[in-house]
Amino acid sequence: MTRKRSRQPLHEGTPVARDAEHTVTPSWQHPGGKLRELGSASLTDAEVLAIIISTGVKGRSAEQIAQDMLNRFGSFRGMSDQPLERFLEIKGLGDVKVTRLAAALELARRCVDQVVNDLKTDASLRRRVLRD
Repeated sequence: MTRKRSRQPLHEGTPVARDAEHTVTPSWQHPGGKLRELGSASLTDAEVLAIIISTGVKGRSAEQIAQDMLNRFGSFRGMSDQPLERFLEIKGLGDVKVTRLAAALELARRCVDQVVNDLKTDASLRRRVLRD
């Protein structure tokens, strides 16, 4: 059975399930489901990290591990300045999860670099951004 893919960009949400009384009932148990139903902008920083972490460990969910990371480092920016070994100090993070996180942080860094370069070279874009 093939799954029908949404044609909406990830940042746009889709309606959630409603029961007979029209009460909103989320049909997700993990932040990945929330992303699919409500869009990526609806996620907290901890939920974004939980998606990258993917799974928890005995007694600790991915969401709890993600919150530990934010408590320790303060923000995504705070995480980006850390050596990978510091992440291994957090219960529930091993080599695979830390490698996944490092790749996500590198992806974010490259996106920022591209935006900065575009702003440096495109005067029209720079005016539009600074105007807004």
